[in-house]
Amino acid sequence: MAGDEPTEGRPIAGTRAFFGPRAAGWEDRFPDDGPAYAAAVRALDPPSGGVVLDAACGTGRALEPLRAAVGPAGVLLGLDVTPEMLGDALSRGRGTLATLVLADVTRLPLATGSVDAIFAAGLVSHLADPVQGLGELARATRAAGRLAIFHPIGRAALAARHGRQLEPSDVRAPDRIAATLAAAGWRLDYLDDGPQRYLALAGRVAGPRSSSSS
Repeated sequence: MAGDEPTEGRPIAGTRAFFGPRAAGWEDRFPDDGPAYAAAVRALDPPSGGVVLDAACGTGRALEPLRAAVGPAGVLLGLDVTPEMLGDALSRGRGTLATLVLADVTRLPLATGSVDAIFAAGLVSHLADPVQGLGELARATRAAGRLAIFHPIGRAALAARHGRQLEPSDVRAPDRIAATLAAAGWRLDYLDDGPQRYLALAGRVAGPRSSSSS
C-alpha cells in the first residue's frame, strides 16, 4: 500500500474506500520505486525455498524480487484487503509469481509459525492497533523469522508530499518503532529512517501476541 497515505489507523472499510478507486494506475504514479523495492527485498534476505508473505501487497510491486529471492521451490503469498488492488496485480501478470489472497493482515488465514519472512510496504501506519497487527504477523512467523517494514521514500519526504509536518506520534518514528515491535514479539535489528526510504528490519523473538488463529 505504499504511496499516498489515508488517515492513520483507518479500518478495513475506509482502507477499501480509499485504495479501491485508486487501484487502476496506482503503480504508474510512482514509476521509479522499483529499485527501492528490490533493494529492500535484498535487505530482508528471505530464504531460498522458504515461505514468504507480502503483507498488504497492493498491486504486487515487491512480488518479482521476492519470487527471485525464494526461487522456484519457494512459496510466495501476496495478501491485501482491497479487491481492486489485487485485481490490478492480476492484470499485470503477478498471479504467476505468487498466490494472491484477499484477506485482512490483522487476521491472517495462516497457521502459527508457518512463514519464514514477511515484507510489509506502507502497512504499519494504516493499522488501527499497530501492536495487534504486528503481533498477528509475529504469530504467523516461525521463530527467528524476519520482517521488513518498508516505504520507498523517507518519512519527511512523504509528509512534505502531503503538506504535513512529521508527527511525534508516528508509529514509525525511531523512538516508537522499536518499542512497538518489541510489544508485538519482534526485535528491531536495523532502521533506515533517512531521506530516501524507510526500512525497519526485525527478527521474531517472542510467542504469539494476537488472539487470531487459524
